[in-house]
Amino acid sequence: MPPEWAPHERTWMAWPVPNTTFTGGYLAEARRAWAEVARTVRRFEPVTMVVPPGGADEARALLGPGIDLAERELDDAWMRDIGPTFVTDGTRLAAVDWVFNGWGGQEWARWGQDARIAREVADLAGIPVHPSPLTNEGGGIHVDGEGTVLLTETVQLGPERNPGWTREEVEAEIHARLGTTTAIWLRRGLTADYNGYGTLGHVDIVAAFARPGVVVAHTQPDPAHPDHAICAENVALLRTRKDAAGRPLEVVELPAPTLLHDEDGGWADYSYINHYLCNGAVVLCAFGDPRDEEAARILGRLHPDREVVLVDARPIFAGGGGIHCITQQQPRPWLPAPGPRSLAPRP
Repeated sequence: MPPEWAPHERTWMAWPVPNTTFTGGYLAEARRAWAEVARTVRRFEPVTMVVPPGGADEARALLGPGIDLAERELDDAWMRDIGPTFVTDGTRLAAVDWVFNGWGGQEWARWGQDARIAREVADLAGIPVHPSPLTNEGGGIHVDGEGTVLLTETVQLGPERNPGWTREEVEAEIHARLGTTTAIWLRRGLTADYNGYGTLGHVDIVAAFARPGVVVAHTQPDPAHPDHAICAENVALLRTRKDAAGRPLEVVELPAPTLLHDEDGGWADYSYINHYLCNGAVVLCAFGDPRDEEAARILGRLHPDREVVLVDARPIFAGGGGIHCITQQQPRPWLPAPGPRSLAPRP
């Protein structure tokens, strides 16, 4: 799996549809937010939005021109999780199709259609599919492209997803599908990710690679917030770890927004970690918060060759995720004509 900063062929997204998450006026608000992200990414690379059958005209009215549409049945709109994980041998692409069970079979989730979206997207992209027996989502992994993958224990090792799997078995399957050799495990994710419409601990809201050897980590400066201790533990652990090349990790802290509570009075999980790297840009979650610009400066220093674009992510977080959660990159192969190597699945 190439790192997110490697060149992309395009970005895939999924259009919000009526369900237990997107109800009433929030559905319209969510669609406007998804459209804003899609239009922003389209400035830098092609975008395909998967929309429900018969929904193309309604989506086009908000998306505007220039964004490709594909009609397929959908249950939800988090393409990072329901879509494929793209892998390459440098000349050809393939799609890893993880088992998807509604983020651990949560009561509010429906996934009969979404469990097929990875294959649908692979078919639209014209690439082969490698099915995995592991229950996993794209938001539960982050790679450096040089053999290292970030994971959280409450996702891949949680009984809601993979009962009976050992850590060694999970790592073997992850490494076989992604081409990684070193797994760095965080104990858990943010507090709010275990409530409401959470994912039970996705890593892409707490830590992400910025380049090989460098990780950005979510920190909560306010000790009144329960994530204060969780983030301190994550940062301390990451600073003791080495990547697949044997480099000690450099950890760059990204402080959480100043807001401590969400609209319902629960603990907020707003995070700048959940940004998206597309060709030439960092599409960064904004929250109308004093720390928005600070996060933009930090990520701008880490990605000096990219434009940092702030997009209001509050309507997206209201549904349980962020900008990274609603996007999925299709990498661009970088080698010349195919040779004898094969993308056949490993046993």
